[in-house]
Amino acid sequence: MLLPYYKEGVMEAGCDEAGRGCLAGSVYAAAVILPPDYHNDLLNDSKQLTAKQRYGLRTEIERDAVAWALGIVTAQEIDEMNILRASITAMHRAIDGLKVKPQHLIIDGNRFMPYKREGMVVPHTTIVKGDGKYLSIAAASILAKTYRDDYMKELHREYPFYGWEHNAGYPTKEHRKGIEEHGTTPYHRMTFNLLGAVQLELPFG
Repeated sequence: MLLPYYKEGVMEAGCDEAGRGCLAGSVYAAAVILPPDYHNDLLNDSKQLTAKQRYGLRTEIERDAVAWALGIVTAQEIDEMNILRASITAMHRAIDGLKVKPQHLIIDGNRFMPYKREGMVVPHTTIVKGDGKYLSIAAASILAKTYRDDYMKELHREYPFYGWEHNAGYPTKEHRKGIEEHGTTPYHRMTFNLLGAVQLELPFG
């Protein structure tokens, strides 16, 4: 059973990202503040849930949360700043969007850059596999994952050669075959190893 908070008695936001390991598309992050007494037995790490469960929980999270917000960093920005900084920037942007100011942040993973709000650093704690330990991080993982999946399905309609409607831009054989046959798109991360062991000069499609 996931824990309701890391620090008791403060307004705590959980943060997570989706799409860090993809070859294409923006990285998405979410920040979620849940009520201190919140319980939801179905809420879990988004990777442990079916798509139907994730979308059902998204509705519940948005209804029940004290506040929630998304942050997005584009593929072009990822190429400019590197994926680690981009993932953290996406989380910062999500926190920026919260309508309630958090007093503490819990971050999935082990890397984060201090977040400042109104000139003050908001205390944070990084938690490895936090999306399987804390409700607010799990909620953030679900929002980031589902909204990014929606976005990649939209891109698939524009560029239907890469299987983005089901691989979400991750480096599958189908995705890499699409790159070999059709080249890249404006949504590909050009600083990533797009073809795996073999790297070719790839024009924009």
